Amino acid sequence: MSEELDKFYLVREDMLSEAMVKTLEAKAMLQSGKAKKISEAVHAVGISRSAYYKYKDGIFPFHSIVKEQIITLSIHLEDRAGALSQLLTVVAQSKANVLTINQTIPLKGSANITLSIDISPLTETVSIFVQKINELDAVEKVEIIGSGV
Repeated sequence: MSEELDKFYLVREDMLSEAMVKTLEAKAMLQSGKAKKISEAVHAVGISRSAYYKYKDGIFPFHSIVKEQIITLSIHLEDRAGALSQLLTVVAQSKANVLTINQTIPLKGSANITLSIDISPLTETVSIFVQKINELDAVEKVEIIGSGV
């Protein structure tokens, strides 16, 4: 298992890039309802959609990560019948809750799955949870790309 899985940093706002700060502002606008669409939010704060998508799953306000334990996983999954079902079974058995799921069209025999998961009811440590996912036959690679723990 990669040691990268356990590396997280708490960074003061003035140390963040302007695009990161504006991504947080855009996310807040979307969450509060001040903006209905991502395009509205990014236009209002003055960043591109690509900058928003680059940072949206990796940066969170400190208060939100303290009260909500959310991780976002990027998983490379072999394109085979039942693979996604097996992955979601592991998540369910660990009592985690899937908040969002996105899957790319399989290319060269594998697809990328992005899962945002509420891990507050998790029955084991995050490291063990990620290891269980990584041990599935169809899983080629797992990375934590965003974390609120």
